[in-house]
Amino acid sequence: MLVAAAVCPCPPLLVPAVATGAAPELAAARAACADALGVLAAARPDLLVVVGPAEESGRGPHPEGARGSFRGFGVDADVRLGQDRGGAPERELPESLAVAAYLLERTGWSDAPVEGLGVGETLAPERCLAAGRDIAGRADRVALLVMGDASACRSLKAPGYLDERAEPFDAEAARALGAADVAALAALDAGLARELKAAGRAPWQVLAGAAEDAGLSGALLYDEAPYGVGYLVSTWS
Repeated sequence: MLVAAAVCPCPPLLVPAVATGAAPELAAARAACADALGVLAAARPDLLVVVGPAEESGRGPHPEGARGSFRGFGVDADVRLGQDRGGAPERELPESLAVAAYLLERTGWSDAPVEGLGVGETLAPERCLAAGRDIAGRADRVALLVMGDASACRSLKAPGYLDERAEPFDAEAARALGAADVAALAALDAGLARELKAAGRAPWQVLAGAAEDAGLSGALLYDEAPYGVGYLVSTWS
C-alpha cells in the first residue's frame, strides 16, 4: 500500500556540477526536493520505487544498484540507484532516474530498498494507472519518488516556445499535486501534455493509480517556471 510520495522535477540542472554558473537559480528547488525526500524517509517504507519519464531504451524496471551518469552533459559525475547489489552491470538509468539517484545520494537515503521504473511519454493513462496499482501492491508500505516536469512552453525562450495553454495546464497539475487529487491527475489530457512537452504527465498518473485507495493528503512545496519550464515539488502522506 502506498504510504507516502514525493513529486520532484527532473532537469539535470538540479545537479550543481551540471548547472555550473546557473546552480544558484535552482537552489530553492533543490531545497524543496530535499524536504520532500524527508517526508519519504519519515514514512519508513518497506520499498521505495522511483518513477520517471524515459526514452525507449530506458523504459521498464531498473533494479537497485543500477547506475547512471551526467557525462552526456560534459560532467564526470556518476550516480547509483540505492545500494550496490553487485552482479553484472545493468543498462544505464534514464536521465530522470539519474537525477533521482543524485537527489537520494544527496540526502543520504538508506531507509529502504530502491527500484526504478522508466515510463514512456506516450503511455496511455489507463496503463499508467494500472502500473501504479501494481506498484502499490508490491509491499505493505510503499513509497514513491515521482520525477517529471510540467510544461516546457511557459515563455518565448522555453524549449517548446510560448503556448498560452501551458500556464493553465501547469496550474491544474500543481493544484492536483498539492491536494493529492487522484481523480484530477488521472484526468490530465495525455495529448495536450505531449503538445506542451509536459514529461511529468505519465509518472504523475502512475502516482494516481498507486494512491487510489491510500487516502493521502498533499502539500505543494515549489511551483516555479525557470527557463520557461514548469517545475513542481509536492508531498503526499
